[in-house]
Amino acid sequence: MTWRELRSRQFWRAILAELLGTLVLVSAILGASVPGPGGASPGPLYPAVAVGVSIVALGHCFGEISGAQVNPALTLALLATRRLEVLRAVGYLAAQCSGAFLASGALYLALPLKTTADHFVSRVPLEVNAAQAVGIEALCTFQMVFTVFSSEEMRRRESPEPGHLAIGLAHTAGVLIGARFSGASMNPARSLGPAIVTGFWENHWVYWIGPVMGAILGGVSHEFLFARSASRQKLVACLTCKDIEIVETASMTGSSLSTVTQNARAKQANKQENN
Repeated sequence: MTWRELRSRQFWRAILAELLGTLVLVSAILGASVPGPGGASPGPLYPAVAVGVSIVALGHCFGEISGAQVNPALTLALLATRRLEVLRAVGYLAAQCSGAFLASGALYLALPLKTTADHFVSRVPLEVNAAQAVGIEALCTFQMVFTVFSSEEMRRRESPEPGHLAIGLAHTAGVLIGARFSGASMNPARSLGPAIVTGFWENHWVYWIGPVMGAILGGVSHEFLFARSASRQKLVACLTCKDIEIVETASMTGSSLSTVTQNARAKQANKQENN
């Protein structure tokens, strides 16, 4: 199965989509963070609007190809809830970090003054300690990832609700909440790219631990507490590495487990034949 996945054109299209999507997203965020004429700081409003609009656009462009995750924290949350396979998750993580690095390097070379690159870096303010920054990052990322999982559930139910807009607004809200206290990265790749380019690594761990912790908590809480298919059996299936799709389908339809198992196996057999 792994070799077949690596030979799949769709797999590499998804990897390229994550790289390009993260490049666009990080470029928009960093560009909006650069001070204007006279050195005036743009404040949190410009980056908040930039990230929200970019997420909506990327969702429409790459949503059907890779899910437009463009965030290692979200990818790890999907992996933790078994919404994503390990091989694809590793590929997405590499693509996202590469896209962020390319975006940071391109803007660094394009800027007339290299000192403005200091505004790229995610850093903990002097009045806030690292532990507080971790909490802010976890909170902002939690609400964002919870919105992503909720919107995905609506999409699976063929709801007419505009999911991409809700996800974009959740990103905007996260930046407005935490920009003054931690920078509201919510995205380890967004912090990693500028750190590599500028060589500034102080408290960089904050922007991995906080977002990843918040993302996993957001994904797990939605999947196993608030989702329509949430159940104790589903949680046990996830922890014991059983077929979570079978249990999820059974809890939503009320069908017997044996019938759902047969249907799921038949569906998987048809998919393999088509491949």
